Parts: sequence; structure tokens; C-alpha cells
Amino acid sequence: MNPLNADSTLSSKGQTTLPKEVRDKLGLNTGDKLIYEIEGRTVRVRKMEPFDAIYHAAISQNMTEWGSKEDEAAFGDL
Repeated sequence: MNPLNADSTLSSKGQTTLPKEVRDKLGLNTGDKLIYEIEGRTVRVRKMEPFDAIYHAAISQNMTEWGSKEDEAAFGDL
């Protein structure tokens, strides 16, 4: 895989524009959903496929009890 060197600037609202080269490489179009996978100080961005969205919707309904401030305090550093 050839690395793609592209950059963008983060706005005061936490927004950025994906460079055209990145959008083209990922096959992104207006309205597409993105997934951010974080490992250490590295973020991987990928296009959310329809299966990802269906799976996320299905499991998110069962995970609401794990989203309290207490849970974040207890498990936030894992």
C-alpha cells in the first residue's frame, strides 16, 4: 500500500475537510458516514458500509446502560 500524504487544518469547532485525494481514495461521496478507529495517537478513518450501520444500530440499543459518567470514570482508562 502506498501511503498518501495529505493534510488539513482543524477549525475551532473541531471540523476539518478531507482532502480530495483522500475522498477519492476512499470512494467517499456527499452524505457518506465515516468511522474513526483510534489506537494510541493514531486515527484510522474509513467509510461506513451499510452492514456497519445496521450492526451499530442493533448493538447500540443494548449498550445504553454502559454510558453513565460513573462508567466513564471507572473504565475510561482501559
